[in-house]
Amino acid sequence: MEINKEHRNWLDALALNHPLVIAGPCSAETEEQVLAVAKELKNSDVSVFRAGIWKPRTRPGGFEGVGEIGLKWLKKAKEATGMLIATEVATAQHVKLALAYDVDVLWIGARTTVNPFAVQEVADALQGTDKIVLLKNPVNPDLTLWIGGIERLYNAGIKKLGVIHRGFSTYEKTKYRNNPEWQIAIDLQNRFPELVLICDPSHITGKRDMIQEVSQQALDMNFDGLMIETHCNPDEAWSDAPQQVTPATLKQMFIDLRVRKMDGESDDYQQRISKLRTQIDDFDEKLLEILGKRMKIADQIGLLKKEKNVAILQNNRWNEILGKMILDGETKGLSEEFVLKIFKAIHQESIAHQEKVYKAD
Repeated sequence: MEINKEHRNWLDALALNHPLVIAGPCSAETEEQVLAVAKELKNSDVSVFRAGIWKPRTRPGGFEGVGEIGLKWLKKAKEATGMLIATEVATAQHVKLALAYDVDVLWIGARTTVNPFAVQEVADALQGTDKIVLLKNPVNPDLTLWIGGIERLYNAGIKKLGVIHRGFSTYEKTKYRNNPEWQIAIDLQNRFPELVLICDPSHITGKRDMIQEVSQQALDMNFDGLMIETHCNPDEAWSDAPQQVTPATLKQMFIDLRVRKMDGESDDYQQRISKLRTQIDDFDEKLLEILGKRMKIADQIGLLKKEKNVAILQNNRWNEILGKMILDGETKGLSEEFVLKIFKAIHQESIAHQEKVYKAD
């Protein structure tokens, strides 16, 4: 699969100003609501108006979207504002209806991306279309699964292609609704630098007061665009009320957000960034050296435990270390979330080393 500039030409045509902005309500609720939000967003930074027509819910009984009639409302919004329109599709029938109502942008949601059969069904229905197709990351943090979905759309001949980073489900409680796991999006970006990458801070945060912060993080990492859920009366929304912002809030947000340059061109910048990166490289080498030495001690601990027939996992010791490292990390300006990730990874590697010692003759 070769993602090239041809696959992002559509972005240049749409985004008169960087970044591309896709906005609108989580769900189309009534014709009046759809048209009201669309008209509020007209003549703003928004290029694409979005609304969910079919809403996959975790449990039955919740609001699952208005269905086909909502596509009629979207089409009226397009005629009234001149904005392109977008909605989520999860089946071949959804695709058929969306194309019949001339929806410009179709995205595949996180729950669908996780199922290769469903993605293939949608890809087959989209075969040869000239519509813009965006693929959200799967619910679980699996880069290979995300890439697999992209490959299915690419093989279907989709020329206007992009992805949406909306965060990942996690067992552990964090401040986010869906943990961003930025490194996964960065790895995808590094692998396919020409692939259009859009951030969905609404689903990452789940809270409207965090959306600007996460949007700025995405722009700082050179994301191409943002998808932000917008509603005239967010607290009364039929779905995902806490994460929707008003059109007025959205407009102010784009006044306050700072769009970064791709790179600094001045000699002063280049010299200073080069020195700082050299220091980072030096510390990274030292970190690996220290970690290597630490694992050698873990091997010795494994030998001692094996000799005395002691279990590898010692929960009291682990909890004691973790608590101490979190406190020490705070004094060094490191977040609890970061310290937990680092030391859980180190602990897992130490266990793997000790298990290897136990298995050795």
